Amino acid sequence: MKHLLAVNRETLAKQAASFRLSAGILADSFKAGAFRSLQRGQGIETNGVREYLRGDDVRAIDWNVTARMGKPFVKIFEEERELQIFLIVDRSLSMFTGTGGKTRYSTAAEAAALITMAAELNASSIGAVFFDGAIQFSCAPKMGRSRTMLLLTHLDEVAENGITGSVLSNALAGAGKLLKKRSLVFVFSDFRTTEWLTPLAVLAQKNDVLAVRIADISDNELLEMGTVPFVDSETGTRLVLPSSSTSFRNAWRQSNRQHLLRWQESCIRHGAVPLVISTDDVPVRVLSNFFLHRGQLY
Repeated sequence: MKHLLAVNRETLAKQAASFRLSAGILADSFKAGAFRSLQRGQGIETNGVREYLRGDDVRAIDWNVTARMGKPFVKIFEEERELQIFLIVDRSLSMFTGTGGKTRYSTAAEAAALITMAAELNASSIGAVFFDGAIQFSCAPKMGRSRTMLLLTHLDEVAENGITGSVLSNALAGAGKLLKKRSLVFVFSDFRTTEWLTPLAVLAQKNDVLAVRIADISDNELLEMGTVPFVDSETGTRLVLPSSSTSFRNAWRQSNRQHLLRWQESCIRHGAVPLVISTDDVPVRVLSNFFLHRGQLY
């Protein structure tokens, strides 16, 4: 069993203190007005109606009242302040790749741990699904210290030999079955799999979904190491690539940029909000900035 968050006993106390501080920063960004529905009109309950005014969102029109009154009326929404949180964390083999001594999974685990601790600070319930080639752990949202410790333990401990493949689609579908009320769902993955868009769209119909793509500098920039063998961690496929070739590196960069753009467009089109966190980023900084920025939009 590998431990990702607790590096060793000597640094554990210092690391825990740092995590608590960072989680507090993230929790404050929630309280600053950012921890609300990601999309206008979602995650909120109706609290009456009023006459339609120019510029109102037509999706908020109450058609029953409009038909009865003979002129347009829109719903008045009351913000739901106790959104529960749900984590979907990818632990497939491709997530254990990365440069600079930090893997995609360790970055995802750190971000998920911070959100777990921030949820406790905000008295929010939280649940999760962790997966690789199979669903490895799942739990419905619950509030309290015991739930925080359970999730932190599962984020920290990873089996030495994971199951190959990725069941992201199953994890998304399973999350939808566990969630009984609107939730803020974080999906941490490199999204290097297929058939996840439909279950993502279904999940986003009733929840606010933040699709967090865990990236690495190698996605865009290859080190010049000559002709180097590359091995696909999932399939074992081996290719020899000319990393010192300028044209090859340019093609690599362009291909990945196009792939990222298509992923972002697909997420938005299917109702999720895309966010990228790289292995060389500070997760709490990226997440806090994201929520503070989103909060200014409402």
